[in-house]
Amino acid sequence: MTRLLPEQTRAEPSPLERFNSVPAAEARRTLLMCLRSLRWADRVTAHRPYPDLDSLLAASDEAAYDLTPDDLAEALADETLPDLPEDVYEAAHTALSAAGTAYEARFGHAFVIYTGDTPPEETLDRFLEGIRSRLTNDPEDERVLAAEELRRLARGRLISALREPSVRAAAPQRADLGKHSASGK
Repeated sequence: MTRLLPEQTRAEPSPLERFNSVPAAEARRTLLMCLRSLRWADRVTAHRPYPDLDSLLAASDEAAYDLTPDDLAEALADETLPDLPEDVYEAAHTALSAAGTAYEARFGHAFVIYTGDTPPEETLDRFLEGIRSRLTNDPEDERVLAAEELRRLARGRLISALREPSVRAAAPQRADLGKHSASGK
């Protein structure tokens, strides 16, 4: 007599397992949504598979630390000031726009700051405080700070991308102060 075994079901792969197994071009597209640096995306893609999230984040950090000035310029060129929620006062829109214009005129790129650890109700204030205080920086010092903020943004965006039900080329939200954004988590 033959016994039938229950059909074996295979657990759905984790987001990291999917990231490790997708074709390199798809992994690269996903990474470019986190940080618009071809060198960074290629380096992180090339070192797959990653045994765990910490290893992936360490590789992301290492690749970000190695950005050249040209790589940094490439990544910063894709960044924009965040959109403000509709219920924010007009004065906040004006202040953000004016500060962003002054920053871009001084440094040649959009202001970036990681606000992922900031409570949502404090994000706008932190953003405006950061942009105003950094306007006084020496351009070289600001380049170093911007590179560090981009590294932190890439890390947060990568974590967000891997939380998605599937690894895909769609970008995590990047232009809303209330979400994981160019200025946020």
